[in-house]
Amino acid sequence: MRAVVQRVLSANLKVEGKLISEIGKGLLVFLGVGQGDKESDLVKIISKISKLRIFEDENGKMNLSIKDVGGEVLFVSQFTLYADCKHGNRPSFIQAEKPERAKELYLKGKMLLEEENIITKTGIFGADMKIDAINDGPVTIILDSNDL
Repeated sequence: MRAVVQRVLSANLKVEGKLISEIGKGLLVFLGVGQGDKESDLVKIISKISKLRIFEDENGKMNLSIKDVGGEVLFVSQFTLYADCKHGNRPSFIQAEKPERAKELYLKGKMLLEEENIITKTGIFGADMKIDAINDGPVTIILDSNDL
């Protein structure tokens, strides 16, 4: 399982021009589910996201978590995190999990974030989404459950 975590001042997500979700200060998280990923992989990723100390404290040091700053999460499904670009110029996505299972884990991830008392907003699974974000820093962290 892979996640790209961006620290943002704000972010919003639209589908077909309609605002679906928006957050203020917090994290924009793209989650990719790979073939064979398990709930235990999801638990590791969500636990790490909730504890990442990537917000600045009063001394300007990255020392605070999303919970410490009362931030929100915009949580977006992103199968293209499993793009394989080794051969040719057109990515292959065969390493991405089937949509039914990926959606199940994605929704479980939202629930796990909310169980951590983190306000979590989502996109629409499988939709063509347009996302505007004001990156803060920028700070971007890439997580892979195999490395946690």
